[in-house]
Amino acid sequence: MTSDVTLLVIAKEPRPGRVKTRLTPPFTPVQAADLAGAALADTLDAVARTPARRRVLVLDGTSGPWLPAGIEVVPQCAGGLDERLAGAFAGCDGPALLIGMDTPQVTPELLTVDFTDCEAYFGPAEDGGFWALGLAVPDPALVRGVPMSTPHTGTAQRRRLAHLRVRELPRLRDVDTAHDAALVAATAPGSRFAARLARLTASHR
Repeated sequence: MTSDVTLLVIAKEPRPGRVKTRLTPPFTPVQAADLAGAALADTLDAVARTPARRRVLVLDGTSGPWLPAGIEVVPQCAGGLDERLAGAFAGCDGPALLIGMDTPQVTPELLTVDFTDCEAYFGPAEDGGFWALGLAVPDPALVRGVPMSTPHTGTAQRRRLAHLRVRELPRLRDVDTAHDAALVAATAPGSRFAARLARLTASHR
């Protein structure tokens, strides 16, 4: 099976103190980065197994052993998150689906999209944001200026798509807090993320 869609993953290098800071406490910065690395590895594994024209990691930092074969790495542009998302779409010349590194429960089935009868995909997140955004025509202006990391980010982004035919993806939970981590791990019990969380949780007992 082939696809003309570019899959984009926007992520930070999982370094202590730079990622998943809301997991601290109960986890240390090193443990939080370890969990972030597992989430990123699970996400990239799902992307690698999804039919796509291109698979691109838009990275803040340096790639590591968690990067599977077949995924290009490009640097994030400067600016706020909206500018970095806009920059990721600007690097595409055809349909694109963008996700983050915070949903290790994603599967190839979730990421396999078809723009034949729509112009956008929108995946809402439990925290009021969004975990996926797909654009048949990757216009950076559809993202630039949207207020990010607020309880209303998803609503604002969805409003930007109001003139397009949009297909909704399932609502997923991002991993921000330890409570989120436990709930996400339960939905993906065979994942690296769930295994890493189980080990770290056991070490706290």
